[in-house]
Amino acid sequence: MYESNYNGSKSATAISGNESSAAFARASEAERSFTISDLARVLLKRLWVILLAVAVVVGIAVGLSFWQTPEYVSSTKLLVGQEQGNGQDTNLGGSISGLQALTQTMIIAIDTRPVAEEAIRRLGLGISPDELLNNLTIEQVESSQFIQLSYTDTDAARATQVVNMVGQVSSERISEASATANNITASVWEKAEVPGTPASPQPLRNGLLAAVFGLMLGIGLALLMEYLDYSWRSPEEVEQISGVPTFATIPDFDLATRRRGH
Repeated sequence: MYESNYNGSKSATAISGNESSAAFARASEAERSFTISDLARVLLKRLWVILLAVAVVVGIAVGLSFWQTPEYVSSTKLLVGQEQGNGQDTNLGGSISGLQALTQTMIIAIDTRPVAEEAIRRLGLGISPDELLNNLTIEQVESSQFIQLSYTDTDAARATQVVNMVGQVSSERISEASATANNITASVWEKAEVPGTPASPQPLRNGLLAAVFGLMLGIGLALLMEYLDYSWRSPEEVEQISGVPTFATIPDFDLATRRRGH
């Protein structure tokens, strides 16, 4: 009789444990599901975190933009061509592709120390040829016969003077070097003008990019804070996790403070 009661008690305990385990398993499965409404609730609850992250990131980006020294970019264009001499065909249609390929050689010729040294000497600048070439950008315009020279400087007027002088020196040296060969020329097609606005920094663009980054960072922080928050927020969540129904709740109320009169 005693053995039978013991076995029954043991079976009941096992059944109760299995039911509790199943309840916790169902609660764990329900806890893993995350819906759009849950995401909206988290974002609204942690809205202050998102706004704070956006404000901090945008403030840092815009502040750094105004702290940087403005840089100006001035550009000029050269046209690579061919002069017609005695006995040469006046139709250049068949040699356009050759001139386009030759333009790449002209770019290499411009980006050299002799051109930089001559431009510095004529302008009387106190910089080295390497410094000038580091701030000079040379590129072919869309596989054409045009070469664009761009110079970056903290002074807009100086940037214009340097790039115009480099274009003039390059035109003269290329024409002199090819005068006895195939009469290839590189003439200044469009002179540079003084830029009115700096090319960098751009506070508005930097602020917009920082706002996007700050928004993503804020959302990530909000979700991380929600994930690390283990507190129970409602009776329904208690039932869901524990598997035990809620019989009663204690409402929140404020106690009135009385002051004794003297």
